[in-house]
Amino acid sequence: MTDKAVSDSVVFEDLFRQQGEAMRAMFAPLMPGTEGLSADPAELQHWAMSAAKLQKMWLDFSAEQAGHVEPMLARLGDIGKWTQTWMAMAGQMPIAQAETQAKLWNESVALWSAVMGQFAGGQKPAQDAPALPRKDRRFADKRWHEQPAFALIHQTYLLLAERLQQMAEETQGLSPERKEQLRFATKVVTDALSPANFPLTNPVVIERTMETRGENLVKGVEHLLDDLRKGQLTHTDPHAFELGRNIAVTPGKVVHQTPLFQLIQYSPTTDEVLETPLLIFPPWINRFYILDLNPQKSFIRWAVEQGLTVFVVSWKSADASMAEVVWDDYVRSQIEAIDHVRARLKVPAVHTIGYCVAGTTLAATLAVLARRGEADKVASATFFTAQVDFEDAGELKNFIDDSQLKMLGSLSTDGYLDGRYMAATFNALRGTDLIWNYVVNNYLLGENYPAFDLLHWNGDTTNLPTKWHQAYLCDLYRDNRLVIPDALVVDNTPIDLRRIATPCYIQAGREDHIAPPNSVWKLTRHLSGNWKFVLAGSGHIAGVVNPPSSGKYQFWLNHGNPTSLDEFVAGAEETKGSWWPDWIEWVSEQSPARIAAKGKRVPGGEGDKVIEDAPGRYVRSR
Repeated sequence: MTDKAVSDSVVFEDLFRQQGEAMRAMFAPLMPGTEGLSADPAELQHWAMSAAKLQKMWLDFSAEQAGHVEPMLARLGDIGKWTQTWMAMAGQMPIAQAETQAKLWNESVALWSAVMGQFAGGQKPAQDAPALPRKDRRFADKRWHEQPAFALIHQTYLLLAERLQQMAEETQGLSPERKEQLRFATKVVTDALSPANFPLTNPVVIERTMETRGENLVKGVEHLLDDLRKGQLTHTDPHAFELGRNIAVTPGKVVHQTPLFQLIQYSPTTDEVLETPLLIFPPWINRFYILDLNPQKSFIRWAVEQGLTVFVVSWKSADASMAEVVWDDYVRSQIEAIDHVRARLKVPAVHTIGYCVAGTTLAATLAVLARRGEADKVASATFFTAQVDFEDAGELKNFIDDSQLKMLGSLSTDGYLDGRYMAATFNALRGTDLIWNYVVNNYLLGENYPAFDLLHWNGDTTNLPTKWHQAYLCDLYRDNRLVIPDALVVDNTPIDLRRIATPCYIQAGREDHIAPPNSVWKLTRHLSGNWKFVLAGSGHIAGVVNPPSSGKYQFWLNHGNPTSLDEFVAGAEETKGSWWPDWIEWVSEQSPARIAAKGKRVPGGEGDKVIEDAPGRYVRSR
């Protein structure tokens, strides 16, 4: 080795050692018992290697992303305009008033006195000390409570977050819609500013960093950079699941295909089946296999086992070829699928299920068929967490003012919206659980990803046609036109929901934040036929995907004639467990006839031409 090489090696070694010392010095004073302690050379070398790895990863990533800076800045500019709108609303909050500031100061001093009083004479609170004033599961770990600095930090944060939310509630001069946006924005901001989300104010992260000599941060930054590259937060092990291997495994065949959807028919497992088949329309903002996650959770497999001939539509994730697709195309597709199943099995009608946005569309489809005198093609309609009246549509309405619609339009390319934006929106509705929890675990603690099928599905995004998405937000969420008779025209047919006389089973989730139960209930106010409403425990996913074998949650039925959700709840009877058995009993009552499971009831049998095995290619497209 030359003298220069030796000299360079010494310089780099010294530089890395200094970086390691600096990194350790940043965290050590925050850990009790490490103040003033010097590290041995081996420990410092470990810290130095962590620092070097972090530096190299960031330098490599910066070089790799150099050509992508301008598009990123343009999108950040659009988001900045959105933020300015919310900041302008926040400017009307009373925080600038002297009286408000004085009150907040006095509350803070009282809080600090109460917290510090528990640590008098020692580092840990006395055994008989009262509990800290405010509780939150983000700070449940004992390390937030055993050290005065971190007790003060998280208690002060909770006080400030609580008061800011209260101020948002009390802000004057805003329309109800703007006030709701301010409430939501305040929660988003305060969730983001939690001390749990930052390495130097989270004692759990500090302790992990000291234990691993910074290796947790190295692993965390690897996770972060991988997510930045793919433009999406990772919730679960990306290699743990494979379509057709351990998710979406119910046996079946693709029996029909169009540029917009594939139609899957599942193989029977009973000798006899109900004569009237079941056709499921899942939402195209997600993959259909939420209803076929695994054999234990699969609604599709369970329905097959109950003696139903089950068909499911698998929608194509939008690409440039779908730039002109609008809502009419999805309604026409539902009608096409209905007609194809009827013709294939030579039956007069089908049972249908519409989940979320596909349920909204199913309502429009039923209205179109009724107007055309073809309502008898559908024997029954079941709605999973589906809305038609969007007056009380929940937190998603915070994303549909003109400025935000314009921003969403600017994010679309080649006629479609990248599904990662929609995923980020839904994650933001539950930021603590679906964003910041994973920021802490994945990026700060450097933990391994769990293998969780539901989270894998949640991250398996689909793209949306821009024209459809914009019209859906404007016509339904913003203007609520679907419930105005003949205000919308689909495929040259005016829509009037009052024409729907098809028997309907309507399911809502008690804790659903995407389709609030009161909003789902309103469908009952627009139907002319018989309907049954069930309120299920849990939310938008777990309230639907709740197999009887799990023994989880509950559901409520009201056998009277309630005219509002409040009346329904007041007179409802609770039943423990899944509502699925109640549903299959209801469906069987609509069309009880049974026939042998043979011929085209067995897809891919002798003489039956099929396209490919389930789950098909469309669900794999990105």
